[in-house]
This record gives sequence, C-alpha cells and structure tokens, in this order.
Amino acid sequence: MDETSVEVDATPAQAWALISDITRVGEWSPECTGGAWKGGATGPAAGARFVGRNRHGRIRWTTHCRVVTCEPERAFAFTVLESAMTWGYRIEPVAGGVRLVQWRDRTGALAVPAKLLAASGILGRDRETMMIDGMRTTLDRIKAELERTPA
Repeated sequence: MDETSVEVDATPAQAWALISDITRVGEWSPECTGGAWKGGATGPAAGARFVGRNRHGRIRWTTHCRVVTCEPERAFAFTVLESAMTWGYRIEPVAGGVRLVQWRDRTGALAVPAKLLAASGILGRDRETMMIDGMRTTLDRIKAELERTPA
C-alpha cells in the first residue's frame, strides 16, 4: 500500500465534503478529470457506483468504480473495477485541524496494458512515482481549497 498525507486547517466535516464528492475530483487531481454517480446513486454510500474520467497527455479513458468504504468524516474508498486497485482517503483529527491521508492498495491490481502506456506517453517513465506524486499534488490542492475557508 502507498500513502501520503498533509495536515490541513479544516474540520473533519469540511474535509469529508471534498474527498467524498467524486464530481469535483478533477479540480485537484492531475489525472482524474471528474466523475459521475451511476445506477441511481446521488452521493457517497457503501456500494454506490460511479464512472471516473481520466486524462494523461492525449489519452483519455473512463473507469468504473464502486465505493467500498464510506464513513462520514473518517474514511472514503473505492475500487476501480478495471484494475482492481483501491483508492481511498482517511481523515484523522490533529491539533489545529485534520491529517488528510490519501492511499492506494495495489493488492490484486491488474497490470495496465503496455499499448495504453505507450500511447499515453508514459512508457519508459516511472509510473509508480508518477502516481505517488499525483497523490501529493491532489492533497496539496485539496488543502489549498479547504484553507480558503477557515475551519
């Protein structure tokens, strides 16, 4: 499992509102451009499904995801059905705010086809490092958004 974290001057409720809103992920992620709830879901709930939209360079793709953890103000996670990779967030109270942790679990994850990697322009680059850097960028952008409005 890989994870990264940042301390944020925000309440758990404020952090939860952002990390569980898959329609806004594109505002912070360098690769995911957003998402849409599917199958009657209108917001985060265990078992809810959504489609994620992604981009890297010229390549664009969608993923089909299922929420596997939904604990308001504590944790949110989903599994990408195409890759079997699980992504998630934890909200941990700390003095002055929260520690926001983003993580991914590659246990059982499927390999990305080399053809897709070649077409995206990332073949030959360290994709794992890019993913960790992307998580850091995402958390930094969420922190900036949360700290625009004081807790």
